[in-house]
Amino acid sequence: MIEKKTTVASAIAAAAFVSASSALASEAITITHAGSQPAIIGAPGRFTGSVRVEDSFKATAPATVGGATVTFEPGARTAWHTHPLGQTLIVTSGVGVVQMWDGPQQEIRSSDTVWIPPGVKHWHGASPRNGMTHIAFSESLDGKSVDWLELVTDAQYSPRDAEGQL
Repeated sequence: MIEKKTTVASAIAAAAFVSASSALASEAITITHAGSQPAIIGAPGRFTGSVRVEDSFKATAPATVGGATVTFEPGARTAWHTHPLGQTLIVTSGVGVVQMWDGPQQEIRSSDTVWIPPGVKHWHGASPRNGMTHIAFSESLDGKSVDWLELVTDAQYSPRDAEGQL
């Protein structure tokens, strides 16, 4: 009798596995090929200077993480903004600057990873002499991943170069 119960239990487990595997197999992997999505120009109320945004990965429910690859020409930058659940930047090329409100400007370079905590008012962009590209990731809270604020003024921007010069 014990052997029969084990066999029945094994059969039920196997059927559940096959059923779950079939359900998973019906889900499709999505590939967005490089260059298949048109890049957009950074909106003037959200960016200063020449900025290109490739918004190639958006959250699909139940996921909440989305992001974009953003390329800043020298001197270009975001407006001040916050993220309800924070933001991660991975610098893929160039030299840039990141700054939180009332904090020092910090240089960021290719291969650096930057974490901006939830609700922290900040901006980021290229250095005056070098362009910068980063991949930006953030999660949505109640359908919103960013709160855009005022533009960063030229006086607020004026980062120092590698020699400490403005």
